Amino acid sequence: MRLEREARGIALRDISEQTRISMRYLEGIEADDYRRLPGGIFNRSFIRAYAKFIGYDEQEAIEEYTRTLREHGESTDESTKSFRSVVYTDEGPHNRSPLLTLLLAVVILAILSLGVWAGLHFYQRSLARKSATGTGQRNAPVKSRSGSPNHYSAPLAREAAKIQSAREAEHESTV
Repeated sequence: MRLEREARGIALRDISEQTRISMRYLEGIEADDYRRLPGGIFNRSFIRAYAKFIGYDEQEAIEEYTRTLREHGESTDESTKSFRSVVYTDEGPHNRSPLLTLLLAVVILAILSLGVWAGLHFYQRSLARKSATGTGQRNAPVKSRSGSPNHYSAPLAREAAKIQSAREAEHESTV
């Protein structure tokens, strides 16, 4: 094909720019060194595009490519190569039982739920601590009638103390 290209006065760089095929691949096609090409269907596509650009019969170029590969003992049929899909799909054998999948889902949900509960519990405790210490109000013990201390927040403790002192004053005035 090199002779055909040179006879028509077409530069290899022009073919590369128009077909977007690398110069290295085009040189490999001209030298019948197909190991330089990426392989698979790309080889045939590159050879077709090259042949079409220089005005050479595309089918004849593919036949020459196939003949050259046979002479070198390489396989010409890409479909004989076995390809294994790396992508997991719904088809194919399943190695995990549905019971194991369900158990795994339950365990994951339990761990997530425990994490959410622990986070909320910690958050509520930190809010309670901030509200108690952030306002400067402390719980003050106030004695009830029975004599046992009750804990109220500071405003409630003052109110309770006023009520208790009023009761005591009322009690003393009646006695």
